[in-house]
Amino acid sequence: MRSFTQSFQAELTELMRWRRDVRRFRTDPVDEALLRQCLDAFLLAPSVGLSEPWRVLRIESPQARSAALTNFEAANAQALQGYEGEKAQLYSGLKLSGMRDAPVQLAVYCDDSTEKGAGLGAATMPEMRRYSVVGAITLLWLQLRAHGLGMGWVSILDPDQLNRDLDVPAHWSLVGYFCIGWPAEECTTPELQKAGWEERRDALPVQSV
Repeated sequence: MRSFTQSFQAELTELMRWRRDVRRFRTDPVDEALLRQCLDAFLLAPSVGLSEPWRVLRIESPQARSAALTNFEAANAQALQGYEGEKAQLYSGLKLSGMRDAPVQLAVYCDDSTEKGAGLGAATMPEMRRYSVVGAITLLWLQLRAHGLGMGWVSILDPDQLNRDLDVPAHWSLVGYFCIGWPAEECTTPELQKAGWEERRDALPVQSV
């Protein structure tokens, strides 16, 4: 069994601590070889039945980026209507995407009808394929952070509209839209915590059954 030193274990914990949902990016380009190296994290990710159901689209054309940004802005305006008073004021001041500046943008999908893996492990819980995609995204996030890059997950979107704009197959489901680039600032404190939106727990509540 491969073992790891205490020094490595401490560095891994530090890496996880420095992984942040980045929304403020420099516009400097990302070296293509470095990006490909980080994307190879998908090749190391576990997946139910070894189905590897992730499908990655790189959003590069001005038309596709504009459609995605318009989608976010509409969804964000609608989300604001769900808050009142102080919470609405706080929400309106949050920066919730880096889509205007991030040099690399990805839409990551799950192929819900993939034949790879022959359905092993997904017959009773088909959502396991999507969970597998999330696991792969987590590995990508850590790989990017280890190389000094940041990533932000844009969750305020209309997935059906994005699917139409990107003309994806009907059996693909959106897992996330991601902005990648060099962070404009770095901090171990989540931005939402700094803004006063929510506090991170100090301890994990675990229940015995």
